[in-house]
Amino acid sequence: MKKLMWIISFIALAGTAIVLPYMPDSVPMHYDMSGNIDRWGSKYENMIFPIIILIMALFWTLFIRYYDRKAEEASNEKESAGSRSNAKVIGIVGLCTAVMFTVMQGFLLYGSYTEAISGAERETVDIGRVTCILMGILFIVIGNFMTKTRINSNVGVRVRWSRYNETTWRKSNRFGAIAFIIAGVLTILTAFFMKNSFAAVMIAVFYIILASIASVAYAHRVYRKEKAEGR
Repeated sequence: MKKLMWIISFIALAGTAIVLPYMPDSVPMHYDMSGNIDRWGSKYENMIFPIIILIMALFWTLFIRYYDRKAEEASNEKESAGSRSNAKVIGIVGLCTAVMFTVMQGFLLYGSYTEAISGAERETVDIGRVTCILMGILFIVIGNFMTKTRINSNVGVRVRWSRYNETTWRKSNRFGAIAFIIAGVLTILTAFFMKNSFAAVMIAVFYIILASIASVAYAHRVYRKEKAEGR
């Protein structure tokens, strides 16, 4: 999983390096909320995002190694299995993030190129809409793997109440998984039906905040029930 994540992350950098010599020296680098180009800059600014993708890959790799080390140092098989499970989920999230941002970089390069050679005044590729769709897919993927995590302080619905015992963790993350999947589906639908892509992205952020709040509230409810029953 780590190797594939790094390969995809390097594709963003390598692909950008290959494309840059064929791009005009000055390309669109920023758009207003209506999609109008409001800043032009050097084509080499397109290298910034691929570098950020590599930095994120490093971040996920360190996260995975942390849980791999915990699995090796675990005092029993249950703890070891839990850490391995968390490392796997983080690896999947890291891979999906790398794919999402690499695809975004491809659209960004294509948009910059077509706009520069045509002298466009507004975006030819709706990056906001593309981002919204990719965010929705990412939410769905995260939701599908949340139930596979074990009690920890870094992955899943990880508030104090959800970590009270195995039951609170399992139920909280099952609810959180459903909430994130629903948020992902709604985000994709919003991307297709909203005319203003900036508004669509803001609504997508609202969906995920709402899903997070609902998951925490449910975790507290399960915690109170478990504690009341003396478990």
